Amino acid sequence: MTQRSPLSTILSGVAGEYFVAGELSRRGYVASITLRNTRGIDILASNSDATKTVGIQVKTHQGTGKDWIVSKTAEGDSAENLFYVFVRLNALSEPTYFVVPRKVVAEYARENHARWLSTPGRNGKPHADGDMRKFADPANQYLGRWDLLGLD
Repeated sequence: MTQRSPLSTILSGVAGEYFVAGELSRRGYVASITLRNTRGIDILASNSDATKTVGIQVKTHQGTGKDWIVSKTAEGDSAENLFYVFVRLNALSEPTYFVVPRKVVAEYARENHARWLSTPGRNGKPHADGDMRKFADPANQYLGRWDLLGLD
């Protein structure tokens, strides 16, 4: 079964957050979706006795692409108990999840963006710097890596 039309960006993001919260709950963790005014954290997750807690930022896309857009602020995020979960919705099939420590995303975004800036753009002109960055996991190193959250 295939999806008839793509979701709006807002619905796609909300779906990703709920899928991640549901997957965490299915695995026996406590997952709370935060209010929109919680900067950089979409979900607070803890083990069942609340002795370990992590903050999660969810990034979702609907396509089959291997990269996600993150903001420039991702370059500075490196706290040990903060993670990204990148979600690929896969139409109406099961979503896939990439669980990545924020420090890994920060390093990748910083290095990838610097490399992009140093290469010529169209007609040999330099790329213009902006606030958007990319993260990719081409080797699927972080696919399904819920263990990295350290909640067990």
